[in-house]
Amino acid sequence: METYLLIGCIGIFTGFTSGLLGIGGGIVMAPLLLFLPPLFGLEPYTMRIVAGLTIVMGLLGCLSGGLTHRKFDYVSTRLSVYMGISIFIAAFVGGAATQFIANEILLFIFASMAFAAAILMFAPLNHDVENPDTAALVFRKSRAVTAATGVGLFGGLVGQGGSFILIPLMTNYVNIPTRIAIGSNLAVVFLSSLAAFIGKAVTGQIEWLLSTPILLTVLPAASLGGHVSRRVPIKWLRRILAVLIALAAIRMWYSLVI
Repeated sequence: METYLLIGCIGIFTGFTSGLLGIGGGIVMAPLLLFLPPLFGLEPYTMRIVAGLTIVMGLLGCLSGGLTHRKFDYVSTRLSVYMGISIFIAAFVGGAATQFIANEILLFIFASMAFAAAILMFAPLNHDVENPDTAALVFRKSRAVTAATGVGLFGGLVGQGGSFILIPLMTNYVNIPTRIAIGSNLAVVFLSSLAAFIGKAVTGQIEWLLSTPILLTVLPAASLGGHVSRRVPIKWLRRILAVLIALAAIRMWYSLVI
């Protein structure tokens, strides 16, 4: 019972974070699943179990949070399609090419990208507005495809989702307003999470019983996070996301060192 209660609490926190900031949630849930159980006297989970639970959370969080942001008209279908297809293909290629390139070098580059992305989130944006009009959104398709392809390729090479780096690239490189970037990123990550979910499900890598509390908590928590996100000033959303990205970068560097 304690195990399911702990997973449920983690699901609430990560689901809310996913809906609030527009991220898949893996960078939040994975460390919590690895480090919290021993603190409560429970058996630690294996990386296989953690990866399976994380992808379930990511899929549900993106679905619920994305639908909530779409209700507020903060999801651009065109942007999501361009970047979603690009990151899907690039991640597949990167995953297949992993065996040919030293993972340590790629992980260092990816961690450096994450740290740079965190710094970008603190930079002010001239084009940002609190209530952007998705219908009037104009963006350069080449930049959207380039950003998604780069993140997908490196993410696939080092086994990281990388969706948390997409938002800084969307806002600072593709020139997308923060709220639309957050909402659209959930749609983009849903596509890549769906592919990973199917792959793990058909190969028996998901503990379905342990996934039950995630199913019960993540959907409402991500929806609530989406509603709260609409009321939080964009400067605070960017600051919170910057701190989260920086912590993810530090965790990758730590993994590289040890």
